[in-house]
Amino acid sequence: MKNEYEEFVEKAKKSIDKLEDRIEDMSEDFSEEASDFWKDLKKYFEKIKVKLEEAADEAELKSHLAMMEARDVLEDVRDSAEGFLYTVSRDAAKEVDLAELKAHLAKMEAEDKWEETQKELTHLYGESKVEVEKLAKKAGEEINDIMVKLSQVV
Repeated sequence: MKNEYEEFVEKAKKSIDKLEDRIEDMSEDFSEEASDFWKDLKKYFEKIKVKLEEAADEAELKSHLAMMEARDVLEDVRDSAEGFLYTVSRDAAKEVDLAELKAHLAKMEAEDKWEETQKELTHLYGESKVEVEKLAKKAGEEINDIMVKLSQVV
């Protein structure tokens, strides 16, 4: 855009210079009144060239200011994005910590439940062992009684 504007200013100045040269070539034949008008017109052309230069400088300054503003906005966006990413990562880290804590608590609960179940199974095993021993003893006694009776019969 800067180059296009500079080209426009240069073309406009060249056009004014060409027009001045053409009129200057014809100015020898001007009447006194036309010569006075031509002098005023030349001053006006010079003012136009100065204004074009000022406008070009102002456009360049405005473009620099716009670039600086855009850079500031970009930095604000970057800072906001970094803040967002920090917050998200911090929240994600909290979620990971929370998940680890929940997993640890679940593990501890499972271990407690296993201890209770193990005690219950051990108790049941102990009871069933006693029952099995009683049944085995009773079966042994019954077999012994049968053997004794058989030995008496024989």
